[in-house]
Amino acid sequence: MMDKFKTVLNIFQKQQTSLGFGLVALLTAGGEQIFSSVVFKCPCSGWNFSYGMVFLLVPALALLVLGYIMSNKTWKLFTGLCLRKSKFCNFKYVCASGVVFFQITTTAAVAPVSWIAVALLNGNYFECAMTGVNVTVFTNHLCDGKSPQCQDELYKFPCGRATHVPQSDSNDVLATIRAESQVLGWLLIASIMVFNLLLTCVARCNSPVSYLQLKFWRVYAQRESDLLESYTADHAETLAERNLKSFFQQTPPEPVTTPPNQAWEKISSLYRFSTRDHYYSILHKYVEMCHDPAEARAHRMSSVRSDGPYTANPAVLAFVDEGKMML
Repeated sequence: MMDKFKTVLNIFQKQQTSLGFGLVALLTAGGEQIFSSVVFKCPCSGWNFSYGMVFLLVPALALLVLGYIMSNKTWKLFTGLCLRKSKFCNFKYVCASGVVFFQITTTAAVAPVSWIAVALLNGNYFECAMTGVNVTVFTNHLCDGKSPQCQDELYKFPCGRATHVPQSDSNDVLATIRAESQVLGWLLIASIMVFNLLLTCVARCNSPVSYLQLKFWRVYAQRESDLLESYTADHAETLAERNLKSFFQQTPPEPVTTPPNQAWEKISSLYRFSTRDHYYSILHKYVEMCHDPAEARAHRMSSVRSDGPYTANPAVLAFVDEGKMML
């Protein structure tokens, strides 16, 4: 079961990289349709509102949390944060960290917003929830011009169990609720698309690098992430094989060079953009500075290691620390 999950996750990671967030939204939409048709059953009781809202919002919350968990940038930001308590008093640090967290949230919010939008377009959850609302103004709106028992048996409408209300009145009420749900769904989709367009335009308008360099930078960041994962796996296998061979054969271990803790710490921080530098990632900066004496002297007043962002990167460079999603 775990192997199948890893296979699906790998496909998801590759597709997210190559096709963007559109596929994430489509996969979420497909999952919502299956979930709605197989699992969801409106209780047609006093639980209608709670049941419908739980199915509408709780999966979205779970997808949002999953988005945070699967982001590399989340763990780069929070790993070791409790050991840097003094930084909490630095206003610039807190503001820049907030900007980074906002960038993480905009990425993680794709799946939850897709879930809510598709659920509203489908209308099942909203229909069940709204028939359980005990607000007089709203029930009067739904039952305007209907039979006197409409409000009393409103919660039974999704199941078709209303005994004192004509079926035509029940169908009209459900059609009204479903129409309102679909309008809300389209408004949500339109709002998110406009908001995303505005954010993209503002980010590109304030980009410190040209279009073609930005395109190259994206390719480099993805390739570095892929190769880092490959090199890490190969080196770990080599070291483990060396240790096991030395143990079972009772021979001195062969020399294998592994980066020290300090090196791992330095390349695990968040990238900071600077117009003075020409680095495309924190790894690039570490390699250049640690193996080029001239570069090291030029930056002797600053460390490669950053305890977190003091100034936020341009929004257009938010992809630099993303890499592949991880668990």
